[in-house]
Amino acid sequence: MIARLCGKPVARSAEGLILDVNGVGYLVHATPRALARAEGAELTVETYLHVREDALSLYGFADGEERELFIQLLSVSGIGPKVALAIVSGSTPAELRRAIAREDTARFQAIPGIGKKTAQRVVLELKEKLTGSELVPYGDAGSDKHLVAREALVELGYTLVEAEQALAQIDPELPPEERVRLALRAT
Repeated sequence: MIARLCGKPVARSAEGLILDVNGVGYLVHATPRALARAEGAELTVETYLHVREDALSLYGFADGEERELFIQLLSVSGIGPKVALAIVSGSTPAELRRAIAREDTARFQAIPGIGKKTAQRVVLELKEKLTGSELVPYGDAGSDKHLVAREALVELGYTLVEAEQALAQIDPELPPEERVRLALRAT
C-alpha cells in the first residue's frame, strides 16, 4: 500500500493533483486541504490506494486524521471512495466526528450524493467505531458554532446544502454571527 507521497506538484486536473515523485507522476484525488498545500515546491500527502478490479486510484489527504476518517467511511455500506472523499473534503475530521457523535444527519445530507438513509447509515455505523473520547459532548446542540450559523442561514432562506457550502469556506473558529455575516457577504 502507498501510505505517503512526497514530491513536487506539477499539474492540477479536474480529477486531482499530479505529484512528481522522483520522475514518476502520480495522479492523486485530493481533499481541498491537501490541494491548498500544493503551492509549495515540495508537498507531502498522506495517501490511500483504492484497488478495484479495473483501476488503482490514489487518494490524498492533508494529514493522517483525514485519511483515517476516509478509511472509516469506506467501511460504511453504500459509501465508495468518491463519496467518502466528498465527505472528508467538506469539513475537518473533528467537525465530522462531532456531527457523528451528535447524530447530525443533516450535515451529511448536505453533501451531494448522500440522501437521508445514507446519512443515517453513516452516523449509525460510525458512531459505534468512535472512541469514548470522541463521543464526549461538546455542549448542547445550540452552543455548537457551526450548527448555530447553519440554522441562521437556513432561517434567512438558504437551503441546507447552500448553508453548508457557504460555511465550508469560512473559518470555523469565528463566532457564529461573524460566520453568518461573511457567508451573506460572499453571496
